[in-house]
Amino acid sequence: MQYSDVIYGTHTIEGVCEKIIESKLFQRLKTIHQGGANYLIDSRLQHTRFEHSVGVMLLTKMIGASELEQVAALLHDISHTAFSHVIDYVLNIADESFHEQWYETFIRYPEISSILNAHGYSSQQLIDGIFSILEQPLPLLCADRLDYTLRDLHHAELITLQEIQFFLSHISVFEGRMVATSREAGQWIKNAYALLNSDYFHKKEHLFVNQKLAELLKESLDRKLLLESDFFQDDQHIINVLEFNMYTKLKLERIIQMTDFDPTIPSTIILKKRELNPEIVENNTSTYLSSLNK
Repeated sequence: MQYSDVIYGTHTIEGVCEKIIESKLFQRLKTIHQGGANYLIDSRLQHTRFEHSVGVMLLTKMIGASELEQVAALLHDISHTAFSHVIDYVLNIADESFHEQWYETFIRYPEISSILNAHGYSSQQLIDGIFSILEQPLPLLCADRLDYTLRDLHHAELITLQEIQFFLSHISVFEGRMVATSREAGQWIKNAYALLNSDYFHKKEHLFVNQKLAELLKESLDRKLLLESDFFQDDQHIINVLEFNMYTKLKLERIIQMTDFDPTIPSTIILKKRELNPEIVENNTSTYLSSLNK
């Protein structure tokens, strides 16, 4: 399989990763937008969980992760529901972990587990595994965090591909963790992550559309117009259900048109606190960026 990614270019994908990508369960991610409801008001933000998941896999492969970690990267968001994290706002899940609660169920689905087994792996290996290139706690770098930072900012036209390529040429793996190989690159990704928080995650228009959609979805669940199982399909399915009822259709139109948007009214969505303090490795010595800046 030849795959072209806007961030990482064209790559050949074979074996277990190719088979997972071709599966129906993984293809579903093509219709789940990375930024939740953001695409409803900004046509630039059409990128999906599919693109992000393949991107994270390509990134781990580029910096030398094992095949099993590449598989873990590919599948890390397989359990995301329609509109991504909007379900967390609907159900008031403060740590935005709804998809993580369903991860094991999805990994054990026969369609996925049979592919893993055919290539010498098991669902349990992914469930129990520690994949330190893929995931790290904040404020460290990791493949998942890096890909959504670069991808979201690029689609929002807040950074350029030239800047991205500069940074990608200055990353490596040190003691199993992703690190930057220069202070300049470390400072750039720290600033980029701060920009992602201020001008993307906390952008008032984005908070508004996600909050209002969550409110409408919660009301629709309460009125039995939607079932929780509907979220396990995709964004368009939810839109279709809302548009089938005149009341919810009109409310959805007001959201998309930003009819009630008032930038002076604070959002009720409380996002996770996010800040990067990447490791910088020079002369085979690791130091946090904050220590170097001091």
